[in-house]
Amino acid sequence: MIEVLKILFSMPFLLYSCYSDLNSRRVSNKVWKYMLASGSGFVFYEIFTDGFSYLMPLLLSGVLVFTAVYLLFQFGAFGGGDAKGLIVLSLLFPSYPVFSYSGNTYPLLGVPPIGIFAFTVLGNALLMTTLVPLGMFCHNLLHFSPEMIKNPLYMFIGYRTEISSLKYKKHLGLLEKFELDESGSLKKTFARGGLNFDADQKPELEEYLKKGLIEKDIWVTPGLPFMLSITAGFITAVFFGDLIFYTVMRLIVS
Repeated sequence: MIEVLKILFSMPFLLYSCYSDLNSRRVSNKVWKYMLASGSGFVFYEIFTDGFSYLMPLLLSGVLVFTAVYLLFQFGAFGGGDAKGLIVLSLLFPSYPVFSYSGNTYPLLGVPPIGIFAFTVLGNALLMTTLVPLGMFCHNLLHFSPEMIKNPLYMFIGYRTEISSLKYKKHLGLLEKFELDESGSLKKTFARGGLNFDADQKPELEEYLKKGLIEKDIWVTPGLPFMLSITAGFITAVFFGDLIFYTVMRLIVS
C-alpha cells in the first residue's frame, strides 16, 4: 500500500516539473526541496518499520544514483533539475516498488536484476528520447527541401526554419555557426549541441541574409525538456518495468 501512496505522491511533482520544463526549460530547486521534505515522512516510516533492511538499499540507491547523475551532469547529458529529480526519486524509492491491482502484479515485466528504481527510470527515459531523432527525421521528410540533401544527418537532430520567424520562437539552438573569414566569405561549421540563440542579440543573421551569404532558411535544433522523458520513464517503470533490460532479453532469447 505504501508503494502506491509514494507513486501517487510523486506524480504531482513530476507533472509540475514537466510543465515548468516545457514552459521555461528550467525546473526550480524548490520543487525537489518540497518533494523531498514532504516525502521524508515515507522514508522515516519505512526506517521505523523495516529498520536495517531498509537502510542498506536506501544508502546504496542514494550513493549510486547521486554518483551516476553527477557524472552525467558534468558531461552535459542533462540539466541540474533533471539530476536532482532523479536523486530525490532514488531516496523515495530505494527499492523497486511492487504492488498488486485487479489481479495483476506491477511492474508487469517483473523487477529487473539491478533493482535500483531510479536507474530504471533513467534508462526508460533515455530509451524514449532515442525516438526523438526518428520523429525529427519523419518531420523533415514531410517538409523536405533540396537543401536538406547537403546535410542529411541534420535531419535527425533539427529542422529548417525561416530566419524571420525566429523572433517568435523559443528554446531553439542554431545547428551551424556562421563566421566571416578574412576574404569576406561566410564559413559554416557544425555547432555541437546547438548554439544558443537570441533573436535580439543575433542581428548578423539578417545581415548575412541581406548580403546573400545565407538562405532564408537555416538549421535549428529544439531544446528538449528531459523532464517529460523522466516522467514517462517513471510511469513505464512503475507499470511495466525496465524496458531496456526486457528488450535485450527478448533479443537474446529470440
